Amino acid sequence: MMLSPFELSVRFFLQLAVVLGACRVVGILARRVGQPQVVAEMITGVLLGPSLLGHLGWTRAAQEWVFPAQSKAILLSVSQVGLALYMFLVGVEFRSDLFRGRARAAAAVSAAGMAAPFILGGLLGAWMAGRPGMFFAEGVKAWEAVLFLGASMCITAFPMLARIIVERGLAGTSLGTLAIAAGAMDDAAAWCLLAVVLGSFQSNWSIAIKAVGGGIAYAMLVLTAGRALLARLAGAARPDGTLPQPVLAGVLGVVMLGAWFTDAMGIYAVFGAFLVGCAMPRGAFAAALTRQLEPFVVVFLLPTFFTYSGLNTRLDLVTTPELWAVAAVALGAACAGKFLACWAAARLQGEDNPTALAVGTLMNARGLMELIILNIGLERRLITPQLFSIMVVMAIVTTLMATPVFEWVYGRNARRHGVLAAAPA
Repeated sequence: MMLSPFELSVRFFLQLAVVLGACRVVGILARRVGQPQVVAEMITGVLLGPSLLGHLGWTRAAQEWVFPAQSKAILLSVSQVGLALYMFLVGVEFRSDLFRGRARAAAAVSAAGMAAPFILGGLLGAWMAGRPGMFFAEGVKAWEAVLFLGASMCITAFPMLARIIVERGLAGTSLGTLAIAAGAMDDAAAWCLLAVVLGSFQSNWSIAIKAVGGGIAYAMLVLTAGRALLARLAGAARPDGTLPQPVLAGVLGVVMLGAWFTDAMGIYAVFGAFLVGCAMPRGAFAAALTRQLEPFVVVFLLPTFFTYSGLNTRLDLVTTPELWAVAAVALGAACAGKFLACWAAARLQGEDNPTALAVGTLMNARGLMELIILNIGLERRLITPQLFSIMVVMAIVTTLMATPVFEWVYGRNARRHGVLAAAPA
Protein backbone atom coordinates (compact mmCIF):
# COMPACT_ATOMS: atom_id res chain seq x y z
CA MET A 1 0.00 0.00 0.00
CA MET A 2 1.40 3.32 -1.09
CA LEU A 3 1.25 6.13 1.44
CA SER A 4 0.77 9.77 0.51
CA PRO A 5 3.40 12.35 1.51
CA PHE A 6 1.03 13.60 4.22
CA GLU A 7 0.51 10.09 5.59
CA LEU A 8 4.27 9.50 5.63
CA SER A 9 4.87 12.72 7.56
CA VAL A 10 2.22 11.73 10.12
CA ARG A 11 3.80 8.27 10.47
CA PHE A 12 7.21 9.88 10.94
CA PHE A 13 6.13 11.54 14.20
CA LEU A 14 5.17 8.12 15.56
CA GLN A 15 8.51 6.69 14.40
CA LEU A 16 10.40 9.36 16.32
CA ALA A 17 8.38 8.66 19.46
CA VAL A 18 9.05 4.91 19.17
CA VAL A 19 12.77 5.46 18.52
CA LEU A 20 13.28 7.84 21.43
CA GLY A 21 11.32 5.69 23.87
CA ALA A 22 12.99 2.44 22.82
CA CYS A 23 16.47 3.96 22.97
CA ARG A 24 15.92 5.15 26.52
CA VAL A 25 14.50 1.81 27.70
CA VAL A 26 17.36 -0.17 26.15
CA GLY A 27 19.78 2.45 27.48
CA ILE A 28 18.65 1.75 31.06
CA LEU A 29 19.26 -1.96 30.56
CA ALA A 30 22.58 -1.37 28.80
CA ARG A 31 23.98 0.76 31.62
CA ARG A 32 23.32 -2.07 34.05
CA VAL A 33 25.83 -4.20 32.14
CA GLY A 34 28.36 -1.39 31.66
CA GLN A 35 27.46 -0.33 28.10
CA PRO A 36 27.09 3.39 27.18
CA GLN A 37 23.97 4.96 25.67
CA VAL A 38 25.54 4.99 22.21
CA VAL A 39 25.82 1.18 22.20
CA ALA A 40 22.24 0.93 23.45
CA GLU A 41 21.09 3.01 20.49
CA MET A 42 22.96 0.76 18.07
CA ILE A 43 21.30 -2.32 19.57
CA THR A 44 17.90 -0.59 19.56
CA GLY A 45 18.24 0.13 15.85
CA VAL A 46 18.82 -3.55 15.12
CA LEU A 47 15.98 -4.64 17.43
CA LEU A 48 13.49 -2.32 15.73
CA GLY A 49 14.46 -3.68 12.32
CA PRO A 50 13.75 -6.99 10.57
CA SER A 51 16.24 -8.90 12.74
CA LEU A 52 13.80 -9.05 15.68
CA LEU A 53 10.47 -7.21 15.49
CA GLY A 54 10.25 -7.67 11.72
CA HIS A 55 11.15 -11.35 12.04
CA LEU A 56 8.66 -12.43 14.70
CA GLY A 57 5.28 -13.26 13.25
CA TRP A 58 3.22 -11.48 15.91
CA THR A 59 5.19 -8.22 15.68
CA ARG A 60 6.02 -8.16 11.96
CA ALA A 61 2.84 -6.38 10.94
CA ALA A 62 3.28 -3.72 13.63
CA GLN A 63 6.94 -3.17 12.68
CA GLU A 64 6.08 -2.81 9.00
CA TRP A 65 3.23 -0.43 9.83
CA VAL A 66 5.37 1.85 12.01
CA PHE A 67 8.38 1.68 9.66
CA PRO A 68 7.01 1.25 6.12
CA ALA A 69 9.58 0.89 3.36
CA GLN A 70 8.56 4.26 1.92
CA SER A 71 9.61 6.03 5.11
CA LYS A 72 13.26 5.00 4.81
CA ALA A 73 14.07 8.02 2.66
CA ILE A 74 12.79 10.38 5.38
CA LEU A 75 14.67 8.53 8.12
CA LEU A 76 17.82 8.56 6.01
CA SER A 77 17.70 12.33 5.52
CA VAL A 78 17.06 13.10 9.20
CA SER A 79 19.69 10.60 10.33
CA GLN A 80 22.31 12.17 8.09
CA VAL A 81 21.57 15.63 9.49
CA GLY A 82 21.86 14.32 13.06
CA LEU A 83 25.11 12.49 12.36
CA ALA A 84 26.66 15.44 10.54
CA LEU A 85 25.78 17.84 13.38
CA TYR A 86 27.15 15.45 15.97
CA MET A 87 30.44 15.06 14.14
CA PHE A 88 30.58 18.84 13.78
CA LEU A 89 30.38 19.11 17.58
CA VAL A 90 33.12 16.50 17.91
CA GLY A 91 35.25 18.66 15.62
CA VAL A 92 34.49 21.73 17.75
CA GLU A 93 35.92 19.91 20.79
CA PHE A 94 38.89 18.52 18.87
CA ARG A 95 42.15 19.86 20.30
CA SER A 96 44.36 20.64 17.30
CA ASP A 97 47.16 21.76 19.64
CA LEU A 98 47.26 18.29 21.18
CA PHE A 99 46.98 16.71 17.72
CA ARG A 100 50.09 18.52 16.51
CA GLY A 101 51.99 16.95 19.35
CA ARG A 102 50.48 13.52 18.64
CA ALA A 103 50.40 13.62 14.82
CA ARG A 104 53.22 11.13 14.43
CA ALA A 105 51.69 8.68 16.90
CA ALA A 106 48.21 9.10 15.34
CA ALA A 107 49.60 8.47 11.86
CA ALA A 108 51.46 5.36 13.06
CA VAL A 109 48.38 3.97 14.83
CA SER A 110 46.20 4.73 11.81
CA ALA A 111 48.65 3.13 9.36
CA ALA A 112 48.94 -0.02 11.48
CA GLY A 113 45.19 -0.12 11.98
CA MET A 114 44.75 0.06 8.22
CA ALA A 115 47.48 -2.29 7.01
CA ALA A 116 46.97 -5.32 9.26
CA PRO A 117 43.16 -5.67 8.98
CA PHE A 118 43.34 -4.83 5.27
CA ILE A 119 45.75 -7.72 4.66
CA LEU A 120 43.71 -10.16 6.74
CA GLY A 121 40.44 -8.97 5.23
CA GLY A 122 41.93 -9.11 1.76
CA LEU A 123 42.98 -12.73 2.25
CA LEU A 124 39.48 -13.59 3.43
CA GLY A 125 38.02 -11.68 0.48
CA ALA A 126 40.21 -13.60 -1.97
CA TRP A 127 38.93 -16.86 -0.51
CA MET A 128 35.32 -15.66 -0.74
CA ALA A 129 35.80 -14.51 -4.33
CA GLY A 130 36.46 -18.16 -5.23
CA ARG A 131 32.85 -18.91 -4.32
CA PRO A 132 30.95 -16.63 -6.73
CA GLY A 133 27.38 -15.85 -5.79
CA MET A 134 27.77 -16.98 -2.18
CA PHE A 135 29.49 -13.96 -0.67
CA PHE A 136 30.08 -11.57 -3.56
CA ALA A 137 27.75 -10.96 -6.47
CA GLU A 138 28.36 -12.55 -9.84
CA GLY A 139 30.76 -10.48 -11.90
CA VAL A 140 32.76 -9.07 -8.98
CA LYS A 141 36.46 -9.48 -9.74
CA ALA A 142 38.75 -11.11 -7.17
CA TRP A 143 40.77 -7.93 -6.59
CA GLU A 144 37.55 -5.93 -6.11
CA ALA A 145 36.48 -8.45 -3.46
CA VAL A 146 39.90 -8.09 -1.80
CA LEU A 147 39.66 -4.29 -1.74
CA PHE A 148 36.06 -4.21 -0.52
CA LEU A 149 36.53 -6.66 2.33
CA GLY A 150 39.88 -5.11 3.20
CA ALA A 151 38.25 -1.67 3.43
CA SER A 152 35.41 -3.13 5.51
CA MET A 153 37.88 -4.62 7.97
CA CYS A 154 39.82 -1.31 8.13
CA ILE A 155 36.86 0.83 9.12
CA THR A 156 36.62 2.25 12.65
CA ALA A 157 33.41 3.38 14.34
CA PHE A 158 34.51 7.01 14.12
CA PRO A 159 31.23 8.58 15.34
CA MET A 160 30.85 5.94 18.05
CA LEU A 161 34.48 6.22 19.11
CA ALA A 162 34.03 9.98 19.35
CA ARG A 163 30.87 9.67 21.40
CA ILE A 164 32.40 7.18 23.86
CA ILE A 165 35.33 9.57 24.31
CA VAL A 166 32.97 12.51 24.92
CA GLU A 167 30.75 10.52 27.32
CA ARG A 168 33.77 9.37 29.34
CA GLY A 169 35.19 12.89 29.66
CA LEU A 170 38.22 12.19 27.45
CA ALA A 171 37.53 14.90 24.85
CA GLY A 172 40.55 17.20 24.74
CA THR A 173 42.83 14.76 26.58
CA SER A 174 45.93 13.23 25.07
CA LEU A 175 44.33 9.78 24.74
CA GLY A 176 41.06 11.16 23.35
CA THR A 177 42.86 13.31 20.79
CA LEU A 178 45.11 10.43 19.71
CA ALA A 179 42.17 8.05 19.28
CA ILE A 180 39.97 10.54 17.39
CA ALA A 181 42.81 11.64 15.11
CA ALA A 182 43.79 8.04 14.31
CA GLY A 183 40.14 7.10 13.77
CA ALA A 184 39.58 10.03 11.42
CA MET A 185 42.66 9.17 9.34
CA ASP A 186 41.67 5.51 9.35
CA ASP A 187 38.13 6.04 8.13
CA ALA A 188 39.06 8.66 5.54
CA ALA A 189 41.52 6.19 3.98
CA ALA A 190 38.95 3.37 4.13
CA TRP A 191 36.37 5.51 2.32
CA CYS A 192 38.93 6.33 -0.36
CA LEU A 193 39.51 2.57 -0.80
CA LEU A 194 35.77 2.07 -1.14
CA ALA A 195 35.68 4.80 -3.79
CA VAL A 196 38.31 2.86 -5.75
CA VAL A 197 36.21 -0.32 -5.54
CA LEU A 198 33.03 1.47 -6.64
CA GLY A 199 34.91 3.20 -9.44
CA SER A 200 36.19 -0.13 -10.72
CA PHE A 201 32.84 -1.90 -10.35
CA GLN A 202 31.09 0.86 -12.30
CA SER A 203 34.00 1.19 -14.78
CA ASN A 204 34.24 4.86 -13.79
CA TRP A 205 37.61 5.78 -12.27
CA SER A 206 36.56 9.40 -11.89
CA ILE A 207 34.73 8.31 -8.70
CA ALA A 208 38.02 7.44 -6.99
CA ILE A 209 39.86 10.48 -8.36
CA LYS A 210 37.07 12.79 -7.20
CA ALA A 211 36.98 11.24 -3.70
CA VAL A 212 40.72 11.42 -3.04
CA GLY A 213 41.45 14.71 -4.81
CA GLY A 214 38.29 16.45 -3.63
CA GLY A 215 38.79 15.33 -0.05
CA ILE A 216 42.38 16.60 0.13
CA ALA A 217 41.46 19.92 -1.48
CA TYR A 218 38.50 20.37 0.87
CA ALA A 219 40.56 19.66 4.00
CA MET A 220 43.28 22.11 2.95
CA LEU A 221 40.74 24.84 2.12
CA VAL A 222 38.71 24.49 5.31
CA LEU A 223 41.70 24.27 7.67
CA THR A 224 43.49 27.28 6.13
CA ALA A 225 41.31 29.92 4.47
CA GLY A 226 38.15 28.62 6.13
CA ARG A 227 39.67 28.79 9.60
CA ALA A 228 40.89 32.33 8.98
CA LEU A 229 37.43 33.49 7.88
CA LEU A 230 35.65 31.76 10.75
CA ALA A 231 38.06 33.32 13.25
CA ARG A 232 36.09 36.55 12.86
CA LEU A 233 33.25 34.91 14.79
CA ALA A 234 35.38 34.44 17.92
CA GLY A 235 33.77 37.37 19.74
CA ALA A 236 30.18 36.60 18.74
CA ALA A 237 29.26 34.78 21.97
CA ARG A 238 27.00 36.77 24.29
CA PRO A 239 27.78 37.26 28.00
CA ASP A 240 25.10 34.65 28.84
CA GLY A 241 27.01 32.01 26.85
CA THR A 242 24.73 31.88 23.80
CA LEU A 243 25.09 32.85 20.15
CA PRO A 244 22.83 35.29 18.25
CA GLN A 245 20.39 33.48 15.98
CA PRO A 246 21.86 34.90 12.72
CA VAL A 247 25.33 33.66 13.72
CA LEU A 248 24.01 30.22 14.67
CA ALA A 249 22.08 29.98 11.41
CA GLY A 250 25.18 30.93 9.43
CA VAL A 251 27.29 28.32 11.20
CA LEU A 252 24.71 25.60 10.59
CA GLY A 253 24.57 26.57 6.93
CA VAL A 254 28.34 26.19 6.62
CA VAL A 255 28.16 22.77 8.31
CA MET A 256 25.52 21.62 5.83
CA LEU A 257 27.61 22.87 2.90
CA GLY A 258 30.66 21.00 4.18
CA ALA A 259 28.66 17.80 4.67
CA TRP A 260 27.15 18.15 1.21
CA PHE A 261 30.51 18.66 -0.46
CA THR A 262 32.29 15.66 1.05
CA ASP A 263 29.22 13.48 0.48
CA ALA A 264 29.18 14.60 -3.15
CA MET A 265 32.89 13.76 -3.40
CA GLY A 266 32.17 10.24 -2.16
CA ILE A 267 33.93 10.41 1.24
CA TYR A 268 30.78 10.65 3.38
CA ALA A 269 29.19 13.67 5.03
CA VAL A 270 30.62 13.20 8.52
CA PHE A 271 34.12 14.21 7.45
CA GLY A 272 32.98 17.48 5.94
CA ALA A 273 31.08 18.38 9.10
CA PHE A 274 33.94 17.25 11.35
CA LEU A 275 36.48 19.44 9.54
CA VAL A 276 34.17 22.47 9.74
CA GLY A 277 34.03 21.88 13.49
CA CYS A 278 37.82 21.72 13.66
CA ALA A 279 38.02 25.11 11.92
CA MET A 280 35.66 26.87 14.36
CA PRO A 281 37.03 29.42 16.87
CA ARG A 282 37.72 28.01 20.33
CA GLY A 283 36.97 29.48 23.73
CA ALA A 284 33.61 31.07 24.49
CA PHE A 285 32.35 30.64 20.92
CA ALA A 286 32.94 26.87 20.91
CA ALA A 287 31.40 26.54 24.38
CA ALA A 288 28.28 28.39 23.24
CA LEU A 289 27.92 26.18 20.15
CA THR A 290 28.16 23.04 22.23
CA ARG A 291 25.73 24.32 24.86
CA GLN A 292 23.08 25.24 22.30
CA LEU A 293 23.32 22.27 19.94
CA GLU A 294 24.52 19.21 21.83
CA PRO A 295 21.43 18.24 23.87
CA PHE A 296 19.07 18.35 20.88
CA VAL A 297 21.49 16.62 18.52
CA VAL A 298 22.51 13.82 20.89
CA VAL A 299 19.13 13.11 22.46
CA PHE A 300 16.77 13.73 19.52
CA LEU A 301 18.52 13.49 16.15
CA LEU A 302 21.33 10.98 16.54
CA PRO A 303 19.15 7.94 17.47
CA THR A 304 17.50 8.14 14.04
CA PHE A 305 20.87 7.27 12.48
CA PHE A 306 21.05 4.02 14.43
CA THR A 307 17.44 3.16 13.67
CA TYR A 308 17.86 3.68 9.94
CA SER A 309 20.90 1.39 9.85
CA GLY A 310 19.09 -1.20 11.97
CA LEU A 311 16.21 -1.30 9.52
CA ASN A 312 18.66 -2.50 6.87
CA THR A 313 20.23 -5.21 9.05
CA ARG A 314 19.28 -8.90 8.79
CA LEU A 315 20.95 -11.12 11.36
CA ASP A 316 18.62 -14.03 10.64
CA LEU A 317 20.44 -14.87 7.40
CA VAL A 318 23.44 -16.43 9.18
CA THR A 319 21.79 -19.82 9.57
CA THR A 320 24.29 -22.58 8.68
CA PRO A 321 27.36 -23.85 10.58
CA GLU A 322 29.54 -22.85 7.60
CA LEU A 323 28.32 -19.26 7.68
CA TRP A 324 28.81 -19.07 11.45
CA ALA A 325 32.34 -20.43 11.00
CA VAL A 326 33.06 -17.74 8.40
CA ALA A 327 31.62 -15.14 10.79
CA ALA A 328 33.96 -16.39 13.54
CA VAL A 329 36.96 -16.17 11.19
CA ALA A 330 35.94 -12.64 10.16
CA LEU A 331 35.61 -11.61 13.81
CA GLY A 332 39.00 -13.09 14.71
CA ALA A 333 40.69 -11.41 11.76
CA ALA A 334 39.06 -8.09 12.60
CA CYS A 335 40.19 -8.14 16.23
CA ALA A 336 43.69 -9.44 15.50
CA GLY A 337 44.22 -6.95 12.72
CA LYS A 338 42.87 -3.81 14.40
CA PHE A 339 43.34 -4.27 18.15
CA LEU A 340 46.77 -5.87 18.13
CA ALA A 341 48.16 -3.69 15.34
CA CYS A 342 47.02 -0.41 16.94
CA TRP A 343 48.26 -1.52 20.36
CA ALA A 344 51.68 -2.42 18.94
CA ALA A 345 51.94 0.85 16.98
CA ALA A 346 51.05 2.92 20.05
CA ARG A 347 53.64 1.08 22.13
CA LEU A 348 56.31 1.66 19.48
CA GLN A 349 55.46 5.38 19.61
CA GLY A 350 56.25 5.47 23.33
CA GLU A 351 52.75 5.19 24.83
CA ASP A 352 52.43 3.34 28.13
CA ASN A 353 50.72 -0.05 28.02
CA PRO A 354 47.30 1.01 29.43
CA THR A 355 47.07 3.88 26.92
CA ALA A 356 48.15 1.63 24.03
CA LEU A 357 45.60 -1.01 25.03
CA ALA A 358 42.90 1.67 25.29
CA VAL A 359 43.71 2.99 21.81
CA GLY A 360 43.59 -0.53 20.37
CA THR A 361 40.26 -1.18 22.07
CA LEU A 362 38.64 2.01 20.79
CA MET A 363 39.97 1.55 17.26
CA ASN A 364 38.69 -2.04 17.16
CA ALA A 365 35.03 -1.00 17.42
CA ARG A 366 33.41 -0.92 13.97
CA GLY A 367 29.93 0.25 14.90
CA LEU A 368 27.61 1.70 12.32
CA MET A 369 30.33 3.08 10.06
CA GLU A 370 30.78 -0.59 9.22
CA LEU A 371 27.06 -0.92 8.63
CA ILE A 372 27.15 2.08 6.31
CA ILE A 373 29.89 0.65 4.13
CA LEU A 374 28.11 -2.72 4.09
CA ASN A 375 24.81 -1.09 3.13
CA ILE A 376 26.55 0.61 0.23
CA GLY A 377 27.98 -2.71 -0.91
CA LEU A 378 24.57 -4.36 -0.65
CA GLU A 379 22.73 -1.54 -2.42
CA ARG A 380 25.29 -1.48 -5.24
CA ARG A 381 24.97 -5.30 -5.47
CA LEU A 382 28.62 -5.94 -4.70
CA ILE A 383 27.95 -8.32 -1.81
CA THR A 384 25.25 -10.85 -0.99
CA PRO A 385 22.89 -10.71 2.00
CA GLN A 386 24.87 -13.58 3.54
CA LEU A 387 28.14 -11.65 3.58
CA PHE A 388 26.29 -8.55 4.74
CA SER A 389 24.92 -10.44 7.75
CA ILE A 390 28.29 -12.03 8.58
CA MET A 391 29.97 -8.64 8.64
CA VAL A 392 27.14 -7.15 10.70
CA VAL A 393 27.78 -9.81 13.36
CA MET A 394 31.44 -8.77 13.38
CA ALA A 395 30.51 -5.09 13.66
CA ILE A 396 28.13 -5.64 16.58
CA VAL A 397 30.49 -7.89 18.55
CA THR A 398 33.53 -5.60 18.17
CA THR A 399 31.38 -2.64 19.24
CA LEU A 400 29.96 -4.44 22.26
CA MET A 401 33.52 -5.35 23.28
CA ALA A 402 34.75 -1.76 23.24
CA THR A 403 33.38 -0.34 26.50
CA PRO A 404 33.96 -3.31 28.87
CA VAL A 405 37.44 -3.97 27.50
CA PHE A 406 38.27 -0.25 27.66
CA GLU A 407 37.11 -0.17 31.28
CA TRP A 408 39.22 -3.22 32.07
CA VAL A 409 42.47 -2.07 30.46
CA TYR A 410 42.26 1.67 31.19
CA GLY A 411 39.14 2.99 32.89
CA ARG A 412 39.43 1.77 36.47
CA ASN A 413 43.02 2.93 36.94
CA ALA A 414 42.39 6.26 35.18
CA ARG A 415 39.32 6.98 37.29
CA ARG A 416 41.28 6.41 40.48
CA HIS A 417 43.65 9.17 39.34
CA GLY A 418 40.85 11.52 38.28
CA VAL A 419 41.60 11.27 34.55
CA LEU A 420 38.39 9.57 33.41
CA ALA A 421 34.81 10.53 34.07
CA ALA A 422 32.19 7.98 35.06
CA ALA A 423 29.75 6.90 32.40
CA PRO A 424 26.79 9.32 32.29
CA ALA A 425 23.36 8.32 33.50
